[in-house]
Amino acid sequence: MMILIAGPVRSGTQGDQALIERNMQRLDKMALQVYQKGHIPVIGEWLALPLASAAGSQQIGDEISEAFLYPVAHRLIQRCDAILRMPGASTGADKDVQVGQALGLSIYHHIDEIPAVQA
Repeated sequence: MMILIAGPVRSGTQGDQALIERNMQRLDKMALQVYQKGHIPVIGEWLALPLASAAGSQQIGDEISEAFLYPVAHRLIQRCDAILRMPGASTGADKDVQVGQALGLSIYHHIDEIPAVQA
């Protein structure tokens, strides 16, 4: 399955780039676990941030990045089979789950809920 990892990135950081980076590292580590189970992990920021940068964004959360973050994630969700919702308050992740539910995707809340691919 292609599984979107959704969780806090900017929530609770007050724009502190070090805290945002730490949150991204958590998402990346979870993506690795999803991959190790035999699936294709994706994180919306992996696609949105380079696009925003090409459009002139200076940092996550500026006006330009805002124009890309949610729209890219929601386009990506349309290609996914499931969403893994990481713990923690996140308006964006909650929106991702809502979009996924409307599309009938499986929504997981823990890595152990995701079945491993049998070789």
